[in-house]
Amino acid sequence: MPMYMYKAITRTGVIVKNRVESPSRLNLIKSLKNGNLLPISIEQLSYRSNRNTKKKKRNVTDIQEIMKNVNTTQLGEKKKTLSTKEKINLYFAKTEKITQRDLVVFTQNFYLLKKANFNNIHALDTIIQSTENLSFKGILEDILAGVEAGENMYTTMEYYSNVFPYIYINMIKVGELSGSLTNSLEQAVKYLDDTEALNKKLRSILIPNIAQFALLLVMLVVGTLVAIPAIQGIFDELGTEESLPAVTLWFADFVDKVIMYWYIPTLIVVAIVAAILFYINTPKGKYNFHYFKYKMPVFGELIFALDFSRLMKAMLLNLENGMRIQDSIEVSKNVVKNYVMLSIIETSINNILIGSSWIEPFENSGLAKPMITEMLKIGMQTDLTEMMAKLVEYMEIDIDNIMTKIMKALPQIVYAIVGAVLIFFVLVVLVPCVQVYMGNFLFSAYGV
Repeated sequence: MPMYMYKAITRTGVIVKNRVESPSRLNLIKSLKNGNLLPISIEQLSYRSNRNTKKKKRNVTDIQEIMKNVNTTQLGEKKKTLSTKEKINLYFAKTEKITQRDLVVFTQNFYLLKKANFNNIHALDTIIQSTENLSFKGILEDILAGVEAGENMYTTMEYYSNVFPYIYINMIKVGELSGSLTNSLEQAVKYLDDTEALNKKLRSILIPNIAQFALLLVMLVVGTLVAIPAIQGIFDELGTEESLPAVTLWFADFVDKVIMYWYIPTLIVVAIVAAILFYINTPKGKYNFHYFKYKMPVFGELIFALDFSRLMKAMLLNLENGMRIQDSIEVSKNVVKNYVMLSIIETSINNILIGSSWIEPFENSGLAKPMITEMLKIGMQTDLTEMMAKLVEYMEIDIDNIMTKIMKALPQIVYAIVGAVLIFFVLVVLVPCVQVYMGNFLFSAYGV
């Protein structure tokens, strides 16, 4: 039976803690409420079998020992402990990794149930019953306990940031705060599907080429350490005047020095990485790094378009539910994590407070396309909600176009890098091998 550690408050305001066993988190909450305790937090510690907690009667134990001694087959005892295979399966089930697929299935099911007018408690309870991953099931039970205690779903999800992505949590947050959780779940499903599709495309391009790149590097180093000294040994033994290409000699000498003084390049690399990480973790460094993300080659335009599109979708949800522009931006800013975008949003909110245009900071940043800011300006003069819906459609088309350009450019970049390494491999390793194969050095060795 699962073991839980709970913290609750009594009617007199006293906070109590205890560790108890309960069939489920829901049963524990009900028992606490029946005991006039209001749950504050409930943490699942482990799964235990109630078979181990029951003490056997003495006479039963004696009979079981007798049965073992007489080796009977007809009156055999009923097995009271798990087999080794069952224990192993239970251990791996409890430590099962939560995959992206688990999150996608949960979001899709939750969206369908909400669309069928299930409330949050009923929907979560229904999904928990059909969840096979015990690790994920425990997290969903924790979310359910929080909802039953009057908390929002996103509040508990924030404790599991290693399972729920930052953007995902804030999509749920926007939906709960704006009263449009069903629409937010629909966006979350699309976000997860698009992310998985993008990752598959990138993996299909990068993994084969990275494997080729790594293989070429290994062949280059091995050829330099094995083939080149062997060829040089043949030249020295025969006394030929022929010599290896200059680039081959240079690279062989470079590899030898790196192996001899390996600690120097290692320290240099570690120092550079540590300095970069330290700088990125400073406020200024993090801002500059996030700005680089928006301006970096190939992917920068896509990253900004995705962040801005999520912001506009979140604002649209809030505006459709009657929020003011200022409140809509304030709530929606949580769907982005980039410091540059957040600073633009804060400037936009400040502009509203002083009576200026909230669109101006996006325009002055130089990151947003003129088409985007012009559509927002027209929306302010006509119907912002309607225009923002059209803007979201435009952003989706624009993101698809950017993705198409990236998928065309990325293979060319990777092929260029792999090709450069291949040419270097030919010059350093294959040319000396061909030189030996042709045998021209023998004429010089024998004075011909």
